[in-house]
Amino acid sequence: MYLFENAVLQRGLLTNLRMTRGFILLFAYNALLGLVVYIAWPQQERLDLTTNPEAAKQLVNLFFLGQYVLASLMTPSFAAGAITFEKEQKTYEMLLASPMKPRAIVLGKLLSSLTHLAILIFASLPIVMLCLPLGGVSMYEVLAAYLGLIISVVTFGMISIACSSFFKRTASSLVVSYLLILPLALLGIVFWNALAADGKFRLLFTISVVPAVCGVICTALFLKTSARLLRPPDVGSEGNEVIDIEEEAQQAVGLVIQRDQFPDRLFAPAKRSELLRDNANPVYDKEIRSEIFSQGTLMLRLVIQVSMFLAIPLMALYLYIYPDHAGWYIGYVIVFNMLVGPVFSAGTVTSERERETLDLLLTTTITPWQILWGKLIASLRISSILTMFLLWPVLLACVMVSSYWNNLLAVAGYLAIVLLTCLTTAMLALFCSVIFRKTSHSMMTAYLFIIFLFCIPLALLFFTQTFYEAGTPLAELLTISSPLQAASQIPLYMDLVDDTKASGDWFFFIGYVAFSLLLNLGLLVTIIWLFNTRWRVAT
Repeated sequence: MYLFENAVLQRGLLTNLRMTRGFILLFAYNALLGLVVYIAWPQQERLDLTTNPEAAKQLVNLFFLGQYVLASLMTPSFAAGAITFEKEQKTYEMLLASPMKPRAIVLGKLLSSLTHLAILIFASLPIVMLCLPLGGVSMYEVLAAYLGLIISVVTFGMISIACSSFFKRTASSLVVSYLLILPLALLGIVFWNALAADGKFRLLFTISVVPAVCGVICTALFLKTSARLLRPPDVGSEGNEVIDIEEEAQQAVGLVIQRDQFPDRLFAPAKRSELLRDNANPVYDKEIRSEIFSQGTLMLRLVIQVSMFLAIPLMALYLYIYPDHAGWYIGYVIVFNMLVGPVFSAGTVTSERERETLDLLLTTTITPWQILWGKLIASLRISSILTMFLLWPVLLACVMVSSYWNNLLAVAGYLAIVLLTCLTTAMLALFCSVIFRKTSHSMMTAYLFIIFLFCIPLALLFFTQTFYEAGTPLAELLTISSPLQAASQIPLYMDLVDDTKASGDWFFFIGYVAFSLLLNLGLLVTIIWLFNTRWRVAT
């Protein structure tokens, strides 16, 4: 029932492992890792492995940490929709009515979601084994690293499965999974680098403490998810996706969103009690008042609480104790928007396709431009306001910390970077929503575009600085597409007397502003053209 006769596991394995994109992903994953090792391989004809083992150790660490980051980012995409997919396909109640036990269902969903990811990880093992002859790293350290990687992936998968059981849509489950997993992944990277000098202790810690902690987390989440499937509170709706916000607020624990009070009404206005005024945009009014909140406020409450919980130690450290590193806190705000921004825009058009209401919408008197700006502004308003909640500590720091008094221009630059990031993530997600037919495909493609623009240039810069210094100038030029680089390079004057300037360059800020404006303008023109083409075809 749990393994060999688990129908959920068997169907998941057959579906996931036979898909063409699975083989393409396997090839691309190993080709990328192999290319990294090939480029970073020492170029000397003769190597003295007894005196320079650090090069090999650095290469193995880069290989492992790169794979750890990739696996952490891919795990929610594989597992966060395991149960929400059943709800979206209206097969959730039939699954619960089957003879299978809830624990067997959860185990089947977990294993079927992570099997393909496990194949990717094990397929890369021969590549890292090629680095062992260079010295500096033992085979036991590599095996311990892979053990920690597999255990971490299972833990992240269990977190994603638990989130999938609490939400009705994959988008909500995905963003909450990322918010919970990314801090844990960063903690694992910090731990791995901090213990790099003591390989034996890191080895023992990885094979003893890490499995125990992850085992406790997985067991608790597994039992909680199984109990939720045993007595599901969301059965009997017959596919009805509308939630009573007032009833949910009465039953909510912790933060409660009051849609008639400030500042909640900025992103969650109350239900309309009067007629819509003339010349108003009904698409915007529907999106901002009902469409986004039809699934309830659980996801919004979790996003706000988790983000603020993580922001407290970061703002204390980087804004008040070490104000010369304020760019790091802005980086956290940017990463938050990278996760949240696409959620509200990626389904704006695809949801109409999935409900088969797009043709009806296009035959109304509402113009394509009104449809587009209504959906864009509604989603951008929510994501930007949620992001701005994290910027109030920056304004408070400008008042309380004297080091910021002659850095108001830098603070304005930080604000401009965050606002442009909010616009870019929303525009990219809207573009993907126009292109694709399913919300899940639209959202994952939007995340890929964002990672490619914001994170890949930084990874390339780090790689060239470490292994290939000749390509550093070109890699630095490519980072103008990343707001993280722009925020970290804004100069800060930390001495009120002699205006001592920290290292930085306004070139990256100007380059990012110009690149973002051109990118968003190009996306807007393309979206309008695509929508107008669809409009003419429909009429």
